[in-house]
Amino acid sequence: MPGILAVSSGGGHWEELMLLRDVLDGPDVHFATTVADLPERAGIVNATILPDCNRDKPLSSLRCLIAAFRLVQRLRPDVVLSTGAAPGFFCIVAGKLFGARTLWVESFANAEELSLCGKLSVKIADRCMVQWEHLARPGGPVFEGSLL
Repeated sequence: MPGILAVSSGGGHWEELMLLRDVLDGPDVHFATTVADLPERAGIVNATILPDCNRDKPLSSLRCLIAAFRLVQRLRPDVVLSTGAAPGFFCIVAGKLFGARTLWVESFANAEELSLCGKLSVKIADRCMVQWEHLARPGGPVFEGSLL
């Protein structure tokens, strides 16, 4: 059973998750993403590929939601961490339902306002962090520096 489930979609979200890898890497970490070859290229063996989705494709989102819940149910991690986007948010929701501590790290790319998943995560996750100081608010999200 992994202690940490670290989730992101592909692209910049994955790159930001990989910036956290030094503090995450270990046998008790399981990674999940939406692009099949990303874990292998990063030398990660404990990984699951989730279906990609976005709010414009409701059936894909439903498939991803079901896959995220099954993954969290199977792994029962102590912590679910995500750098975005929707697949990570679905894992955050599932993690809360299964008793995990949850952490959302909003993408550096969202400099003007939180993403939709970031706005939802502020209400659901145990902790929500932003990478731009002006996006922090009392009660969350919080700013403790940026990854980039």
